Amino acid sequence: MGSNLLDAELVKRVQAGDTAAYDVLVQKYQHKVVNLVGRFVSDQAECYDITQDAFIKAYRAIGNFRGDSQFYTWLYRIAANTAKNYLASRARKSPNNTVDVEDAEHFEGESGLKEYANPENLLLTEEIKQTIFAAIEALPDDLKSAITLREIEGLSYEEIAEVMDCPIGTVRSRIFRARDVIDKELRPLLE
Repeated sequence: MGSNLLDAELVKRVQAGDTAAYDVLVQKYQHKVVNLVGRFVSDQAECYDITQDAFIKAYRAIGNFRGDSQFYTWLYRIAANTAKNYLASRARKSPNNTVDVEDAEHFEGESGLKEYANPENLLLTEEIKQTIFAAIEALPDDLKSAITLREIEGLSYEEIAEVMDCPIGTVRSRIFRARDVIDKELRPLLE
């Protein structure tokens, strides 16, 4: 709870014109936001640009932040939208772009999909891990966002509903559909 109170206090200070307070928020969340953006965009340099863009947008909009949600949930929504807008504009420029499956690297050192991280499965082969991440990568954006926020960022269904700006039932069905696709990809390897 302390962390959220601190965020609220920092936001108030930023709204009162204290830019140093915003630096604290950036330092606190930049790693998480980079990870989130990295789920959408595989190129690391672009990933950092979009993250910076998201923080600038959040800074400009912070006057409108009323504290109805937690700061980081609000920030995640801005970052996710910034990444999606970037992808949409890139898709308009080159209609035949393909998503890079090398994104598996992005997941190294992350908590990974918790469901598969029980002790018996810690010996999962590289092939299975690659399959999971390739399956996530190939999902439509809405499913990819939902499963990523849930399994990799560890957000609750309520928080995901806020970030994705949709009803909680929609979040549940997206996560269910995403897991179903991943399971289908994994089944041949696990049999």
